[in-house]
Amino acid sequence: MKITTLKGALLATTLFSATAATAQDATLIIESWRNDDLVIWQDKIIPAFEAENPGIKLKFTPSAPAEYNAVLNSKLDAGSAGDIISCRPFDASLALYDAGHLADLSDLSGMANFSGVAKAGWSTDDGSATYCVPMASVIHGFIYNKDVFAELGLEVPTTEAEFFATLDAIKEDGGYIPMAMGTSDQWEAATMGYNNIGPNYWKGEEGRAALIAGEQSLTDEGWVAPFRQLAKWGSYLGDGYEAQTYPDSQNIFTLGRAAIYPAGSWEISGFNAQADFEMGAFNPPVANSGDTCYISDHTDIGIGMNVATENPEAAKIFLNWVATSEFSNIFANALPGFFPLSNATVELQDPLAQEFISWRGKCESSIRSTYQILSRGTPNLENDTWNASVAVIKGVESPEDAAMRLQNGLASWYAPQQ
Repeated sequence: MKITTLKGALLATTLFSATAATAQDATLIIESWRNDDLVIWQDKIIPAFEAENPGIKLKFTPSAPAEYNAVLNSKLDAGSAGDIISCRPFDASLALYDAGHLADLSDLSGMANFSGVAKAGWSTDDGSATYCVPMASVIHGFIYNKDVFAELGLEVPTTEAEFFATLDAIKEDGGYIPMAMGTSDQWEAATMGYNNIGPNYWKGEEGRAALIAGEQSLTDEGWVAPFRQLAKWGSYLGDGYEAQTYPDSQNIFTLGRAAIYPAGSWEISGFNAQADFEMGAFNPPVANSGDTCYISDHTDIGIGMNVATENPEAAKIFLNWVATSEFSNIFANALPGFFPLSNATVELQDPLAQEFISWRGKCESSIRSTYQILSRGTPNLENDTWNASVAVIKGVESPEDAAMRLQNGLASWYAPQQ
């Protein structure tokens, strides 16, 4: 027994030494589209990792966001891509996995720190393989001007009735635009409108999964109801909202001209720099007091391993570190509004970011309804939801007609809806 134990110990030591030696003196090249994150990686993330793993060096080499997919694909095809690949959610990264460029990371120990919802953006359709470690999500809700609310004696709304009573009070006062959102760029109406408030109606992941399975349709009440709410928004968006661009809306709010901004948490850093008033945030109000609340906690960025890397052991050490509380706290505080997807405890220093992430404790999380599977065909459901949301807000299409148009388009190519 002693001899066997000694042999086992020697074997374990030999294997550990071989693995450690393999990971020593490795340099990992990280591909990313987040070129605005370069300083954060250089000053915070890389020093923290290398201090714990002195044998592994990291080099962050981002491309311009609009060029990233094309540049990355060219590098992968030429065999010159980096060891670590930043992953956009859903189909773009799924295509890289299907092409054999991204490694299956399902067995990576750090994956145990993520929920199925968190991994959905970087998993195969059947969930059998996950090929990127989830890094961050963005959360949707409403940012409001605390000074305006105090001036007008307003309370944060929690129900749909309270929400519209608040908008009515702001409109009646006349000193401020109730909500800053335009329809010129279209995507805001769907992203900060339909997919912001929608999960409360279709019950988040329950409804989203049922739509994918063909068990619900876009003409069901849970999918039409968000359009009915949007149909009321137009009278609160201010004069000329039809020609108002996304940057226009940002400026209107940060200049203090509007009380409420239908938002994604990615706005936090920019708003902190531009607004000279205190801001708060509230999650999408529920239909009735006591209802379960749902939030769009949308997967935004993941990170995976190039199958062709010459340093797989070092890459896995880094990817497991990305799944830790240490990385989550560094990343979340360096980029307020981009929230870790792991179950690690995170202490956020930014009060507005902390308000957004606190909703995870009281609401159910979901992701945007159109992003997984349902926008692969023609007509594209995501793009059609943009123009349908705009048409409903403008009052040129009824909620029911918009829903029917989307359903007919989806059913024209998606078998489970036929």
